[in-house]
Formats: sequence, C-alpha cells, structure tokens
Amino acid sequence: MNRSRIEVRGTLAACALLAVACAPADETESDPMVADVNTLADRYVAAYFDAFPHQATLLGAADAAHDRLPDLSAATRQQWESMEDSILRSIESINAGSLGTGSAESITHGFLTNLIRNAQAWRACRMDLWNVSPTWTGWQQELALLASSQPIGSAQQNDAAYRRFAELPRYLDQEIANLREGLELGYSSPKGNVASVIAQVDALLEAPVDESPFVAMARDSTTEFRTRMQELETTQIRPALLRYRDFLAIEYMPAARETVAVATNPDGAACYTAAIRYHSTVDMSPQEVHETGLEQMELIRAEMRDIAQSMLGSDNVDEALRRMRSDRAYQFSSREEMLAVAESAVARAQAAVPQWFGIVPRATVRVEPVPSFSEPSAPGGFYNPPAEDGSRPGIYYINLYEADGKPRAGLEATAFHETYPGHHLQGAIALEREGLHPLQRYMYLSGFGEGWGLYSERLADEMGLYSADVDRLGLLSNEALRAARLVVDAGMHALGWTRQQAIDYMLANTAESQSSVTAEVDRYIAVPGQATAYMLGNLEIRRLRELARSAMGDAFDIRAFHDRILEDGAVPLVMLRAKIERWIE
Repeated sequence: MNRSRIEVRGTLAACALLAVACAPADETESDPMVADVNTLADRYVAAYFDAFPHQATLLGAADAAHDRLPDLSAATRQQWESMEDSILRSIESINAGSLGTGSAESITHGFLTNLIRNAQAWRACRMDLWNVSPTWTGWQQELALLASSQPIGSAQQNDAAYRRFAELPRYLDQEIANLREGLELGYSSPKGNVASVIAQVDALLEAPVDESPFVAMARDSTTEFRTRMQELETTQIRPALLRYRDFLAIEYMPAARETVAVATNPDGAACYTAAIRYHSTVDMSPQEVHETGLEQMELIRAEMRDIAQSMLGSDNVDEALRRMRSDRAYQFSSREEMLAVAESAVARAQAAVPQWFGIVPRATVRVEPVPSFSEPSAPGGFYNPPAEDGSRPGIYYINLYEADGKPRAGLEATAFHETYPGHHLQGAIALEREGLHPLQRYMYLSGFGEGWGLYSERLADEMGLYSADVDRLGLLSNEALRAARLVVDAGMHALGWTRQQAIDYMLANTAESQSSVTAEVDRYIAVPGQATAYMLGNLEIRRLRELARSAMGDAFDIRAFHDRILEDGAVPLVMLRAKIERWIE
C-alpha cells in the first residue's frame, strides 16, 4: 500500500480546491504523463475528502479527519464543481494512449475521466435542492450511519466526534436553506417522501436521548464523553431537528410536488437520462432500460416455474409468490430468527470463498440490525465498508422490521449480495490492493458495484450456499426485483407510471412483502436512476463471463476470471469490458 497517496489532505487539498495548476508536492514518477495522471488523481481524492469529510470516515480511509461535517452552502458547491471541471480539463489533455494499454495509470485516467464527465451531466438533477429522502441519501440516514462508524475511545477521538456532531445544527440550517432555494427555482421532492422523512425525524425526536445515534456511539466510552454528547443532543441537536421537522411540515409539504416523476422538476428529462449513466455507467435511453427490464422478467419467471413445480407441484408462479408471502411455513417468526439465518449464511459464504477466488480480503464482516428509527422505510439490507486500518470490520445492516410474518425468500440472497461473495468481498479487495490508486480503492460506481452484488447472488447458487428451494426461489425473486426496478424506475420517472402502478407491478412479480415493496418504490422516487445499476451491471458481468468461457474453453478458470473482474476496484463497465477482452486475447 502506497500510503503517501492517502496522506494528501493538506497542501494537495488546497491545490485541488483553489488552483489545480499548482506544482505537485512530490513528483516521483519518471514519465511526466504518468506523474500528471497520478497527481491529478491524488488531488481529486484529497479534495473529495476535504469537501466531504464524512465520506472519508464512512469509506474507512486511513488518516481521515473525523471532526467535521460537509459545508452545504452554494459557494462551496460551486467551488467543488469548478474543481471538478478544472481537473477534467487537465486529465483530458493527457493522451491516454501514451500511458500503456491496461497500465495502472491508464485505468486511473479512464476512471477519473468517466467519473467527472458523468458527475457533470448529473448536475442537471440539482439533487442538493430537493434531497428530502427517506433512504440512505437522506441526512437522517447517512449521519446515523456516520455516527456508528465514528472512531471513538481516546480523548482526541472523542473530542473530534464532539466537534463533528456539534456542527449538526449548522448542517441542518444549510439543508433548509437549500430546500428553500429549490422551491424558489421549481425543485421539490414528492409529498410521499416528505411525509416519510417527517416520520423518521419524529422518531428521532421521540426516542430516549440515550438511543439517539449521536449519543449511542458514546455508550461504551467514558462517562464524561457520554455526558457531553447527551448535553449536545438535548441543547443543540434536538432543537435543530425540530426546526428541520417543522420546516418540512409547515413550509415544504404544502409546496412539494404531487407527482413522483423527476421529469416534473426543471430539466427533469435530462436529469433522468444523466442519472442512468451516472449510476449504471452505461448509455441507455429510459425506453431501453424499461424494455430490458420486461425482457429479463420473462426469463426469470420461466426459471421460477421450474422451482415452483419442485416446491408446490405446480408451475403457477403467481401462486408460488403468493404462498411465499402468506404461508407461515415460508415466513420468519421473530427478529432473532432472521438475524440468525443471515449470520449463518454469511459464515457459510465466507468459508466457501477461497474455492472461487484467488484474491481473498483480510477484513471480516459482521451482521447488525439497522437503527430502529429508520426500520419502516429502510431497505432490506445495506453494507458499510471496513476501516482501512483494521479498526472496524465491514458491517452488513439487516432490516428486522416486522420480522414476524416476513417472507424467508430473499434473505439469504441479500446476505450474499451484501457480504460474501458480494459487496464486502469486492470492496475489501479494492481497499486492500497494494498499488491500486486511492481513487479506485475508495470511489464506488454503482454499475460495477451493484452489478457485482447481483451477480454474486446467482454465483452463491453455483457455490452451493442456499439452504432450500425457498431460498433459491428467493434468489429468483431478488433477480425479479432488480428486473422490476428497470421497469418501474424508468416507468415512474420517464414513462408516466404512478407510484401505485409501480407497487402493484413489483408485488405481482416478486415475493417481497407489501411494506418492503413500498419502501423500495419510495427509494426509487427519491434517487432517480440508481435502481437501474443492479441488473444492467449484472448483465454485463455475466456477458463477459460467457465471452471468456466460450473463447477459452477448458482453459477458462473461474477463480482467475473473478480476480480479473475485482482487482482494479469498481471501474466503469465500458472499461471492464475492454479489460476482459484484453485478458481473453
């Protein structure tokens, strides 16, 4: 690991934010082109962590500053975008062909170029002006996760944590200012999402002080630190939460849009097309995304018929899905049972990984419930990466909401998606790769990352990890969920579908419960285009595997294929295809 590329927050951050043309601090490469690429990538990472210090903590970056929240002001946003534009001009002036095909620097060049170009197009969405989101993109979800990842223990760490969350009132006041600006310019979130966020903030306000995520992080620390955080929560954080909550209820809700389509915001059509590319890293029109989802759904339902016949003696898929949701034999009875099944699945998968991968990460992963305040609207599960210094493992957060009666189908597949061989394996490999630029170790592209997560669910079946037919039907239900995402995401945001139409379609084609489907649909409304990344990325990885297997015949090695896919971090899919084609040759 080249630590000098991580410890770049000081002078290089200033160069990135203020003047990209300033001289590099330590130009060690002999090739000026190589030096320029690495210097620009260094500056981007340094500037990113300087502008978004909470992301440095969440991503587990070594030597990150853990004492600040980001500045959400318009001036800082404009400064960040100017920095992106300046770095892109510089990186585009470098001839990629001169870096050597497949070299580390050529990969970094392509990654950075794609990253900024896609971010520029995505600016059309102006997400900062209407980000009232009940999912992980909402501050209430993100900062609760940040609190659970915050390093504490020493006096210095505790003081940094206090300083960071003492900024929460300023942060929320800036959120309010941005949302007001959004309303003035015609941007807003749909009323349904606003109502969900109000309910989440109400839950934060109604919970005992010690259960606040900003106090709970001090639970195992010193009495003095717990007392400081309790006082901060009572005298500063909760009044700020109440201000934000009242703003949403009194001022924002009456002005929020009735429609769910982002197309109803200014530049909404351009926003959705850009969002597809930003999240999935492929160029597809909304209509093409929608039709791909319909095609994949037909293929998945054909596989479902075979398992339904085996399980129930009938190939009626609709009846099989209904049984998965309503028959107690196929449901959980308690939170403890759900958690135990997930933990067992993760342990089995971890043990099987070395047979299918040559590169295996050192970092481990544990399973934890999502925070109680967010359970009603949180996804079924999500993952937070380990710290680079080994101080914390990866964490798979599982939603245990309404566990009694929740379908068993899909839980094992989701556990494999989030841990082994999915997100944890992929992310930890990237984080631990020596010689891989921090840009690729830290930055996450959904097209690759979520595509790999979905690919890993079916790979887990090849690995023999599923417990029973109901769990294999859950695998197909999860795939159907991702196909449905293509159908309903494009349907709602570009093709005139209603929220209820999307919910009905997903209930008809998956084993998901009503509450899960409702939370899923509200997530797609809040984050246009992100839901397309899973199936589109998965299809590309599967196409590349079949391409390699057909070309190599008996020489095809699945462990080598997986290592080639994962060794460069989460690269754009167009770059992944070029790499695998070179490997085949």
